[in-house]
Amino acid sequence: MLDWLLHGTIPVGDGALYVREVVGNLFGLASALLGMRRRVWAWPVGLVGNALLFTVFVGGELSGQTGGEPLWGQAGRQIMFAVASLYGWWRWSRNRDESADGGAVTPRWASARERLALVALAGAGYVLAYELLVRIGSWGPTTEAWILAGSLLATYGMARGWVEFWLVWIAVDVVGVTTLVRAGYYPTAGMYLFYGVFCLAGFATWWRATRTTAPTAATLEGAHA
Repeated sequence: MLDWLLHGTIPVGDGALYVREVVGNLFGLASALLGMRRRVWAWPVGLVGNALLFTVFVGGELSGQTGGEPLWGQAGRQIMFAVASLYGWWRWSRNRDESADGGAVTPRWASARERLALVALAGAGYVLAYELLVRIGSWGPTTEAWILAGSLLATYGMARGWVEFWLVWIAVDVVGVTTLVRAGYYPTAGMYLFYGVFCLAGFATWWRATRTTAPTAATLEGAHA
């Protein structure tokens, strides 16, 4: 089973898909669904998907297998996701008993100061990611830099319970679909397209939650910032 997971392929037309790419994206989808419902399990489930997708995006550079272009930004994204997910797992585990409606976190809108900080981090993160990806020879540093920086901001926003993180994800997905199609990672591109639609639903769900949870719960969540 492990050999099939790591080395197996699924025939599709004249080509084939790596099993670990498909399974990794399914774990990512499960994590997103749990995240929309604000369940702590979103984080460990996502970590499994990160590990599988990391092996996919390094492509032939480390595995010796043929396939799509190595996307070092996407591969590095999985590592950063793992770090951010550990933080989110800790934070949601700590707060889940304080949520007014049983979720692991009480959704709230970021404050004006927090939004300004996000914009500043997005700009700085893009510049740093671009310079790093250019130096290591990533296939598409211009778009990958945004995917990497935006993904980290969105994951951090999810951990903090900010509704805006869904909008950041949508911006990441728009860029990600075209990049992944051009690089030959069709299952992941398809998942990004689905995620874009899913994020709209997630945004609406969290937005409604901000209007139905008790004000005292939102205040308590803000106090932990």
